[in-house]
Amino acid sequence: MTTGFGRRKGFDELSEKQWDERVKRKKKIRDARGMVRILLATMAAGFFAVLFLMPIVLTITNSFMAASEISANYGQVFATSDTGGKMFISEKVNLKFIPDIVSFSQYVTVLFKSPEYLFKFWNSVILVVPIVLFQLLVAAGASFGFTRYRGRVKEIIFFVYIILMLMPYQVTLVPNYLVAQWLHTLDTNWAIWLPGIFSPFAVYLLTKYMRRIPVSVMEAAQIDGAGEWQIFRRICMPLCKGCMCSIAILLFIDYWNMVEQPLILLSDQEKHPLSVFLSKINSGEIGLAFAVATIYMVPPILVFLYGEDYLVEGISYQGGIKG
Repeated sequence: MTTGFGRRKGFDELSEKQWDERVKRKKKIRDARGMVRILLATMAAGFFAVLFLMPIVLTITNSFMAASEISANYGQVFATSDTGGKMFISEKVNLKFIPDIVSFSQYVTVLFKSPEYLFKFWNSVILVVPIVLFQLLVAAGASFGFTRYRGRVKEIIFFVYIILMLMPYQVTLVPNYLVAQWLHTLDTNWAIWLPGIFSPFAVYLLTKYMRRIPVSVMEAAQIDGAGEWQIFRRICMPLCKGCMCSIAILLFIDYWNMVEQPLILLSDQEKHPLSVFLSKINSGEIGLAFAVATIYMVPPILVFLYGEDYLVEGISYQGGIKG
């Protein structure tokens, strides 16, 4: 006779051993299904990882090919007709990951025989590094102001920051050109620096992060006699270190790959960064393009590897401050 409390249907007809075997069997089925899901997810992630890494690996390995081998494999992709237009590719392009003969001639040309590529590389450094550093400085001050002093006017200004951030750069390119022309900064680095330094991207992210700092922490510092500068330097900045490193990495990668700004605001090709050259590959420089692209990828990869932990930390704790 069963009471119905804590008993399953059919339990009386089964021995305790049979019931344990059934529970174990169900647990094995659940574990097997979980393993299958993990395996499928791992295979999918591995497939997309290989898919995304393939162009990078192809660029690096092909940079060690001889110019004749590169032309034989990919020449048709960059071939042009007599009128200057692109030709229809009637044959399959031969993608090769391993060169027949390893050659360093491309790197010798880029690093020693043609210094113009190194000059353009340093043009990229000169344009990008000041933007990253000073945008972080501007964002740190502006974010502290938006965090510490609330009001209707400041909320409206912050909303304008959000609207500007949502606009693609191509929308503001013409106004930037007109302002640069009015300030007489066209064809100078200031035409690139000023819009980049005062970009709203870093201000928005750092403000949202800094507002997660408990107000009680700042009030306790004020009670102890700390001023605004001390609160900013000793409380806000150390807590926002991970977020600022994340922003710095994103800014560096974004501006390292800029093309439209130099093309429009810098008419002197001697001042163009290396990213502009990579967008103008022609049939006579296919082999050099692989070597230049490999060198061009080194700084973003190093920056990412150096700040990977900070990037993960900044993203992970966007919803709150790490305890």
